[in-house]
Amino acid sequence: MKNFLCSLLDWIYKKKCYCCSSSREAVPLCSHCYNELEFNPPQVARILNGTDVYIAGMYEKNLQKIIRGLKYHKKRDLAYYQAKFMYEYFQTLDIRETFQVVPVPLHKKRQKQRHYNHMELVAEEFCKLTGFQPNFKLIKRIKHTKPQYKLTKKERLENLENAFEVDTTNLLPYPILLIDDICTSGATFESMINELHKNGINNIKCFATTSPHS
Repeated sequence: MKNFLCSLLDWIYKKKCYCCSSSREAVPLCSHCYNELEFNPPQVARILNGTDVYIAGMYEKNLQKIIRGLKYHKKRDLAYYQAKFMYEYFQTLDIRETFQVVPVPLHKKRQKQRHYNHMELVAEEFCKLTGFQPNFKLIKRIKHTKPQYKLTKKERLENLENAFEVDTTNLLPYPILLIDDICTSGATFESMINELHKNGINNIKCFATTSPHS
């Protein structure tokens, strides 16, 4: 009943596509704009500290808008479409493991400012599609870091030094899939991988929605 009422209200108030503003389908992202998203080839994009990193798509046009809308403009309903895009790409990979999905955590100050962790929302939707287990308690961000986008690779690594803490009491009996929206230099993934290695955890893969260098 709740879903029916929400759908009815969406139709009455003509929810518009975030990318093209069309209200024809009365959804947050219309099928035309979603189908314009471009996938990367199904292969390892890079390797960080012996860990495979996969990157789903190209940081262009609609995918860029989706990520920014979810991350900065409180468009939480875009998390489903970002997760769907990642899921469809993941299905093309020759990977048959069942994972615990660990999104990049936000520091409590930043999460308080944004009121949510956008990658936790994506992880929840991704796990609904895959049947994987979300794990938001394994890794905590204990250092309030500067935004990464203006920093060099060296500065990014320094900025993220000792930024994460692993709580092994929350480790689930599955390989780990670290997920993030944008993988630029790979410094965030690298810092998390290092912390997991320090705790004897090595069965890890990384998965980003996109990269400016895809």
